Amino acid sequence: MFTAGAESLLRQAREIQDEELKKFCSRISKLLQKEDLGPDAIDSLQRLFLIVSATKYHRKLEKTCVDLLQSTLCLPACPEQLQLLCAAILREMSPCDSLSLSCDHVQNARQLSLVASVLLAQGDKKQEVRNVGLCVFKVLESRQPEGPSLRPLLPVLSKVTSLAPGTLHEDQTNLLNKRLVDWLRYASVQQGLAHSSGGFFSTPRARQPGPVTEVDGAVATDFFTVLSTGQRFTEDQWLNVQAFSMLRAWLLQSSPESAGTPDTDDKSELEGSTLSVLSAASSTSHLLPPQERLREKAFEYCQRLIEQSNRRALRKGDADLQKACLVEAVLVLDVLCRQDPSFLYRTLSCLKALRVRLCGDPASVRALLPLARFFLNHGEAVAVDSEAVCQHLFTRTPSELFHSPTLAFEFIQFCRDSLPLFGRNLGVFKLSFPNLFKFLAWNSPPLTSEFVALLPSLVDASTAVEMLHALLDLPCLTAALDLQLRSSPAVSERPLWDASLRTPSCLEAFRDPHFQGLFQYLLRVKASRTTERLAPLHQLLQPMASCARVAQCAEAVPTLLGAFFSAVTQFTDKALTNQLALLLLERSDSLYQVPGYKASVHRVLSSQFLGLCMRHPSLVVEQSKELLEFVGSASGLHSDASMLTAVVWAIGEYLAVCWDRRGTVEQINKFFEALEALLFEATQSRPSAAFRNCPPQFIAALMTTLTKLASRSQDLIPRVSLFLSKMRTLALSPATSSAHREEDVRAVRTRATELLNLLKMPSVAQFVLTPSVDVSKPCYHRDANKALPLALHMVNRLVEKEAGLLPG
Repeated sequence: MFTAGAESLLRQAREIQDEELKKFCSRISKLLQKEDLGPDAIDSLQRLFLIVSATKYHRKLEKTCVDLLQSTLCLPACPEQLQLLCAAILREMSPCDSLSLSCDHVQNARQLSLVASVLLAQGDKKQEVRNVGLCVFKVLESRQPEGPSLRPLLPVLSKVTSLAPGTLHEDQTNLLNKRLVDWLRYASVQQGLAHSSGGFFSTPRARQPGPVTEVDGAVATDFFTVLSTGQRFTEDQWLNVQAFSMLRAWLLQSSPESAGTPDTDDKSELEGSTLSVLSAASSTSHLLPPQERLREKAFEYCQRLIEQSNRRALRKGDADLQKACLVEAVLVLDVLCRQDPSFLYRTLSCLKALRVRLCGDPASVRALLPLARFFLNHGEAVAVDSEAVCQHLFTRTPSELFHSPTLAFEFIQFCRDSLPLFGRNLGVFKLSFPNLFKFLAWNSPPLTSEFVALLPSLVDASTAVEMLHALLDLPCLTAALDLQLRSSPAVSERPLWDASLRTPSCLEAFRDPHFQGLFQYLLRVKASRTTERLAPLHQLLQPMASCARVAQCAEAVPTLLGAFFSAVTQFTDKALTNQLALLLLERSDSLYQVPGYKASVHRVLSSQFLGLCMRHPSLVVEQSKELLEFVGSASGLHSDASMLTAVVWAIGEYLAVCWDRRGTVEQINKFFEALEALLFEATQSRPSAAFRNCPPQFIAALMTTLTKLASRSQDLIPRVSLFLSKMRTLALSPATSSAHREEDVRAVRTRATELLNLLKMPSVAQFVLTPSVDVSKPCYHRDANKALPLALHMVNRLVEKEAGLLPG
């Protein structure tokens, strides 16, 4: 991220010791006490700022140095660069108990803004926020037209109002409302004066400024806004820009939103022609109270911005500014209409026309998000259906612009913020999850946490199965989107991809009509409530599995699966649980082969399978056929065995009459035969192969499950005892001990010995390995005085050779 030189400087700054820092502070103190604060002082302060900001730990400076930094900051004749450095260092030191800074007697606006930034960084222990606000408003009240610039103070004012809006008095609020009205509506429409060179030919006539222009080059015929252009700008024009930047936040903080929509009786009065309403508002706006007058001027300002955004900009920078201002204008109008519903009917016709324009302009899609939010907020009040704009957003935008990271984040934030407003559009939102997943597939690292929060609202019983398939195929979707972009004839903002990755075969397959159906299903825009087997695509897209973007997406899937199951378990019933369990078995061996992906997904699927069985224990009996087929295939033996281990453990835990009366001896014998065959396959090649092919967790689970089944069908005890004896002997053999970790071998040997000892007392084994539902409660395992620990201790004592009760 940094160059080698920058990394070296940062490392040195972080490693400097307290004693060295103390000496350096002493040197800075001497420099700051000189009358001439030259380059040495600037260089030393820059180094000090690097030292205090390069680490997250609090650096302690000498009190003398801190005092001199404060006094230097407050010197009227101090160079601006020195003041900036002093303020930056003091902010990094915040909160600082030894700070004695005050803005009471600071007159210079720029200096006041720096002092205020330090004070606001302290928190509000000594009412610093209120004191800063008083000082800023004092300057605001006393300033004459020819006085110092207020530009440095507006960011401070915005910060004060956001930190402590309740500290402002009514007269202060009214004053700021009046100032904002002046800055927004009455800025000069002439360009700023050029700086005169003082030459012989510099005449007043040559320096006369021209009028400001629109973004398309036409001379402005209306009041100045942030979209007005010119060579140079006057002070009040800069204030106009700053006032608009803080307008929405001030409107939200200074006045509460309207509690509801206009009444029916008032509605008829408001539904007059827009022109008459505007005319009446213009003639009486100067008679309104300051707050309402600000709203009126803000409304006019936003209307003008919407008109200006329709002009064809000559420069790309102006075109980008048009889009940003359009977004902010719609957001401000939304606030105004929530605070005062009378603005709603004056805004509606304008925004309807804007919606038509934006829906036909892919480049302006970001402005559609606040517009959609506006119609979701107010559509019901004015009988306007927001479904059209929502349909446009959810169907076209993700498909066409999934590769825009900024739009992706804003779109998902819009979805999260608008959830309470969707109403009958919630169905459109939920059915659009395949399209929304395109944002996730292409931008998985930054959007993973956003989708974790969004998934509970996105999934329901009708789409859960399809969504789980989509999550498991997410890396495959990333590869397909990459191919879609590569094969696209024109992409306005072509994203970066791995240019070294050559995929001619994948591109040919993407264009092949034979595979079009599968690709269309993978890239669908709405939930189809059907599932397609995408295994052929996994093979076709295998050359792209090494792509960095695909690998990043694969890393996010386990986290998303956890969030999905956390949401689904809140509403799942027995039928859906069975469907999901079968899906886990099916998909455990049908995943896109990204390096490391299968193992990480199997870990999640295995834990979730056990969770489903815990919620509905009868699942093991009801899905016995599928479980037997899964165990019989033994595919997990040749890859990651976590899924197979979970299935084996679930069989041993829940195939019992106490969980489901259908768990008969006949069922137990069927599963025993299958598990015995699985054991034979694991150990048939040579004695140590069981450990080589399978992790010790699987061997332990298999031994335990066979022992549990034998305790429930005691005719099987001799066969299991023989197997356990064999495994214990195998674990003691020198070949096994030399080939595997001692901890693994000891764990298997210990488990085999414990289970073998239990089977010597079948009645105790049944009590321990197949406890009743009540005995399965955690207290029977944690409390040493309960029955289960006592039973285990008794068995242990009885089978010990030292006890002498049983022959050795």
